[in-house]
Amino acid sequence: MYHAVGHRPATATHRLSVSPEAFAEQMELLGDRGFTPVTTARLGRAWRRGEPLPPRPVLITFDDGYEGVHRHALPVLVEHGFVATLFVSTGWLRGAHEEDGALDTMLDWDQVRALAAAGTEVGGHTHTHPQLDQVDDRRLRFETLRCREIIAGELGEAPVSFAYPYGYSTRRVRQMVRAAGFAQSLAVGNSLARRHQGPYALERVTVRRTTGIEEFERLVEGRAVARTFAGDRALTKGYAVVRKTRRAARLLRM
Repeated sequence: MYHAVGHRPATATHRLSVSPEAFAEQMELLGDRGFTPVTTARLGRAWRRGEPLPPRPVLITFDDGYEGVHRHALPVLVEHGFVATLFVSTGWLRGAHEEDGALDTMLDWDQVRALAAAGTEVGGHTHTHPQLDQVDDRRLRFETLRCREIIAGELGEAPVSFAYPYGYSTRRVRQMVRAAGFAQSLAVGNSLARRHQGPYALERVTVRRTTGIEEFERLVEGRAVARTFAGDRALTKGYAVVRKTRRAARLLRM
């Protein structure tokens, strides 16, 4: 799971960004180790229909829709013949449908179309990037449907894959994502994706600014993933309790 790719990302995205040089090195490692990137849609089809996957399949995903994905990541992906999945928050992208809230320079729709033409799957990531488990049903329905409608209108094809902003979801959120027409969705979890997680709770590992090439190799090889993200998982579990309490208190005030 990537976010911004750039030399000098905004402060808000710095920790979850990677430099163009690091990204190029990481993609070279995937090629050298014999990995074959697939899109999220292809993984979903394979697991639902029993279609075979290529040797050593891996997902390369980008959340939010930062401009550096087109400027820096796309040339590297093309060089290696790699596909990826880009999850866009449609209200954050520049141009039509733009609203406030973007954390850094975002893609515009021509750049999104260029990425799609190069083989990148474009998936949904809501319209304005809220914490979906904290919003009411009306807002949840708007965020998922509006995002899907805009992507379909701009690209001529409705997206089938979705990623939860911040990785947060509940059964209610997952049901709404499915009702909106998405066939699979990605969380975070900082674990490898497994079939038993179900199509609407597939997990990913986070690549950060501080992820060195040795750590990256361990992650993609599935070694020491739990140990690497032990602190993140403990915080996530604790924060989940806080989030449930907040939502319960909000409902009581309504």
